[in-house]
Amino acid sequence: MKIIVTGSLGHISKPLTEELVQKGHAVTVISSNPEKQKDIEALGATAAIGSLEDLNFLIATFTGADAVYCMVPPANYFDHNLDLTAYCHNIGNNYVQAIEASGVKRAIHLSSIGAHLDKDSGIILAHHDVEVMLNNLTDVAVTFMRPVAFMYNLYGYLGMIKSQGVIAANYGAEEIIPWVSPIDIAAAIVEELETPLIGKKVRYVASEELTGNQTASILGTAIDKPNLKWILVSNQQMQSGLETAGMNPQIAAGLVEMYASLHTGVLSEDYFSNRPEVMGKVKLSDFAKEFAVAFNQ
Repeated sequence: MKIIVTGSLGHISKPLTEELVQKGHAVTVISSNPEKQKDIEALGATAAIGSLEDLNFLIATFTGADAVYCMVPPANYFDHNLDLTAYCHNIGNNYVQAIEASGVKRAIHLSSIGAHLDKDSGIILAHHDVEVMLNNLTDVAVTFMRPVAFMYNLYGYLGMIKSQGVIAANYGAEEIIPWVSPIDIAAAIVEELETPLIGKKVRYVASEELTGNQTASILGTAIDKPNLKWILVSNQQMQSGLETAGMNPQIAAGLVEMYASLHTGVLSEDYFSNRPEVMGKVKLSDFAKEFAVAFNQ
């Protein structure tokens, strides 16, 4: 198949591209960075250099493809001028228009746990918005990939662990947190691309379910801090900490609301009702080795 991959050579898109090429598919990777072209071509894929905000570029790149993998690239949460909701909506709308104009009949959308909610989910509302837009496509088969908490987001606690000796957040502790590795997400996307589909489908992806303190223990063991704990803080404390770190206050509020929804169980309720029959291969103990390297640098 001819498959378009967005996300350049990011955490998911790189292993996704590698596996698709290995399986004999013709892969085109979209990147906004011209310097990535050589790296993309080194994987055996074709580079399409351009912006997801350029609709004509997207239509031209999608035309002739059998399938497209659509994701909204991470934004800079520390940009105080960023309207995250508008950013995600605009790219999602471009995907819809490009799919319609190009005649693509198969799409995979990188969404998120909690995207079924239309309120009280913080920044995840942006994923809900894009899902709604893509769900309105007619005669296009769409799989909505809903990964759970990304393991690599734990890197965000490196500074806190070094300075305070704990992981502190408004969720976690003795609550179950489903974690996922981008490698397992990529493998699930390949499965979906190679499986015929009519209509729309939601697929959750997870690697392991652990409490916050189990998570802290695994990380702590890897960094020689076996007594590392995960403690709960208030929403106000979480908001203050994120703003003190320089985060856009509106985005910080969205993160706090998202985590609070995870704390109450609302965000993950649909996941636990439709959890994957098989968990991914990568476990937190595998990730902890990489975490330890970053911690010791």
